Amino acid sequence: MTQTSTPDAEALYHALRDQAQALMPAAERANWSVAGIYSGGAWIAERLAADLKLDSHGVINVAFHRDDYAKKGLHSQAEPTTLPFDVQDRNILLIDDVLATGRTIRAAVNELFDYGRPGRVALVVLADRGGRNLPIAADFAAATIELPQDKTLVLSRQGEGAATRFAFATEARA
Repeated sequence: MTQTSTPDAEALYHALRDQAQALMPAAERANWSVAGIYSGGAWIAERLAADLKLDSHGVINVAFHRDDYAKKGLHSQAEPTTLPFDVQDRNILLIDDVLATGRTIRAAVNELFDYGRPGRVALVVLADRGGRNLPIAADFAAATIELPQDKTLVLSRQGEGAATRFAFATEARA
């Protein structure tokens, strides 16, 4: 579905959760691990792990693999990558909040490969806002969003784990 207004992040999360369950049926779930890209994707991964009763989830920090690292440097709030599972030959459900240019996803896949060679990486996102610079597509996007180029879509959360609630807002691009 294509939207031009600010989407309901909670409704999109429920669609993402349902798709994740379809991608990782209970009988095959032991072959999968979930990893979210810091920060919005990590929030989604945390809640998804709780909702699907998974043992753990990973958090991927893409800071050192970003192609604009020399320009932007390391974000002061960035968490280190934590993957409480062996990446080698593992099926990884990679999660992010918003897919735009594809550069963050490229950096996340590079970071994953620093830990081993996954068997499969499936990408799910809450919102795809288009504007790709790289040939990257999500296996599932809960919504396609059309925003002016001077706006950005920002995810916020209240609570933690299964009690987390998400909301989207639009902000002027910095």
